[in-house]
Amino acid sequence: MLEVLDIAAVRRWSGLAVAGVRRHEQALNQLNVYPVPDGDTGTNLLLTLTAAEQALAGPLVEPQSAGALLRATARGALMGARGNSGVITAQWLSGLADSLDGGGLAPALDAAAKAAYAAVARPVEGTILTVARAAADAAHGGSDDAEAVRAAVRGAREALARTPEQLPVLAAAGVVDAGGQGLVLLLEALLEALTGEHDESMIDPAPPGQDHAGHEHAGHGHGGHAHVAAAYRGPAYEVQFLLDTGAGEIADLRAALDRLGDSLVIVGGPATWRVHVHVDDAGAALEAGLAAGRPYQIQVTHLTAPTAAGAPRRPDPTARAVVVTAAGDGIEQLLTAEGAVPVSGNPSTAEVLDAILATGAGRVAVLPTDTNLRAVCQMAAEEAFGEGVKVRVIPTRSPVQALAALAVRDHARRFEDDVIAMAEAAGACRSAEVTTASREALTVAGRCRPGDVIALVEGEVNLIGADLPTVCAQLLDRMLASGGELVTLLTGAQAPDGLVDVLTAHVAARWPFVEVHAYEGGQPHYPLLVGVE
Repeated sequence: MLEVLDIAAVRRWSGLAVAGVRRHEQALNQLNVYPVPDGDTGTNLLLTLTAAEQALAGPLVEPQSAGALLRATARGALMGARGNSGVITAQWLSGLADSLDGGGLAPALDAAAKAAYAAVARPVEGTILTVARAAADAAHGGSDDAEAVRAAVRGAREALARTPEQLPVLAAAGVVDAGGQGLVLLLEALLEALTGEHDESMIDPAPPGQDHAGHEHAGHGHGGHAHVAAAYRGPAYEVQFLLDTGAGEIADLRAALDRLGDSLVIVGGPATWRVHVHVDDAGAALEAGLAAGRPYQIQVTHLTAPTAAGAPRRPDPTARAVVVTAAGDGIEQLLTAEGAVPVSGNPSTAEVLDAILATGAGRVAVLPTDTNLRAVCQMAAEEAFGEGVKVRVIPTRSPVQALAALAVRDHARRFEDDVIAMAEAAGACRSAEVTTASREALTVAGRCRPGDVIALVEGEVNLIGADLPTVCAQLLDRMLASGGELVTLLTGAQAPDGLVDVLTAHVAARWPFVEVHAYEGGQPHYPLLVGVE
C-alpha cells in the first residue's frame, strides 16, 4: 500500500476513474431530475475524463513529479470538457495538480475545491461544489495521502447524501446530485489507485417508489479532442514576469496590458501572479508591472514571425465572426445562411476553440444555444484569448434566440456595441421547447408521467398534456397573451407531418396580427422550438 500519491498512482487513477464512470454512465445520466432530455452528466464526465486519460498517451515529456503528470491530465480534461460537470471537474483537477507537490493530498484537495468554486459565477450548495468542499475538509484528518483520501471519500459520501436537504428539487425527485456522485466516484478511484481498495458507493438513481422525468441524450458531438497549436505572428516581444501584488491591482494591470498588446494571460494569486503578454513596446509593459507591484524573473523575448509556406496566419484584428453551437441539420443551414459558423452536436472545449480559430477573425462572438454549453464556450473563449482572439460569449439558451441575435448584426457598429445589440435581441426573444417526458416527476405545472407532452418556457415546465399539436397551440396562446409580433417555429426530427400547418392556422385565427416564420430545424429530442419577439 502506498502512503503518498506518486507518478504511477496518477496513471492508475486516470484509468480507474474512466472505468468507474463508464460503468455508471447511464446511472449518472438518470440522476438528473428535470423532465427534459438533459440527462447527460455521466456522459459529460466520461468524455471529460477520457480526454484527460488520452493526454497521458500523447507526446509528453517524462514528468518529474506526480503533480506534473496530473497537470497534463488536467490540461487534457480542460480541452475535452463537456457540460458544467465536465468543466467543474477539469477545474477541480487543475487545482489539485497545482497544489499536489507542495504538501500532500490534503492541502491539494483544499485547493481543488477552491478552484471548483472559482469556476462557477454563482455557486449553489447541494451540488458537486458542496461534495468537493466536504471532501477537502475531511481530508485534513489523514496522517498520509492514503488516510487523507479515505477521509475525503467518507466526507464526500456524507455530503452527497445530504444534497437533497440543500436543494429542494433533488428532494422532490428523491435523488442526489449527479455531479456530486461523479466526484465521489472519482475520489473512490483515487483511493483504489493508492491502496488497492475497491469500494464504490454508487447511489441508485431511482429509489423504490420514486421516479423522475427526463430524456437521456448522450450527445457525443464529433468526439474529437483536438490539440490546437497555432503559430504566433503578432507583436515584436513576448514579456513574462512574476509579480508580487494584491488581487486588487490585477484588474487595472489587465486593462493596461490589454491596451498594449495581445495574448495576455495573468494567473495565480492571492499575492504572487504570473504575467504573460505579447507587445511591441516591452518597456511600457514592464512599467505597467511596476505600477501594479514588484515584478521579478523578467523575461523579454524577441518574436520572429514564421516564414514557412503555409504557416498559420495570425487572426485579423479587423475581422469579425460568429460561432454558434447547433443540434440539427436544418438549424445548421439556417445559421450558415445568416453568416455564422455552426459547431454541431455536444462540442468539447477544443472543438469550440477550433471553430473560433478557424474563422481567422480577431473578434468573435460565441452563442451557446444550450445552457449546458455556456461553461464550455466560456472556457474556449479564455483559451482563444491566448491565441490573440477577443471572444465574447452571448448567453443564449435556444437556437431561436441565436437567430434573433444574428438578425441584428451590424458590422458598421463597434464590435462591443454589436455584441450588446445581439445580446439585447436574444434577451428580447422569449424561448420555449416542447418534448416528451420519459420519467415521472412533480413539476411547477403539475405531475408529469412517461409519455406526457411537456412544454417549457425559459427552462421551466409550463404545460403538460397528452396531444402534441394541442399542447403546442396552448403554448403559443400563453406566450402571445403577454405580447409578441413575430413567432419563429423550428420543427424537430420527431415532429409529426402537418404540425406547422396546424399551428400557423391557429395563430392566424387567434392572433391575426402576428407573423409566423417556420423552418425545419431537424433537432433531436424537441419536436418543436418556439421563439416569440
